[in-house]
Amino acid sequence: MSTSPNHSDENQTPPEKSTVILLLGDIGDTTWRMFVPTVGLTVLGLLADREFNTTPWLMVTGIIVGSLLAGLLVRRQLKKVKE
Repeated sequence: MSTSPNHSDENQTPPEKSTVILLLGDIGDTTWRMFVPTVGLTVLGLLADREFNTTPWLMVTGIIVGSLLAGLLVRRQLKKVKE
């Protein structure tokens, strides 16, 4: 008779990665997919506005296109998770 309270768990192997590590990885992956396109295209639009003197139209276009691209990237990530 075993004195261990986890006698039935002796044959189970521990998970390869911690749930916390997996969750933080997903959060980081989602974060870059949301902010890199949005902020990057906004800054690019701002710089183009300064160059071509079209303030604020290219920056607004960068925000819209960046947001759409971020949405598509997150959607693709969610489809991967479902599979």
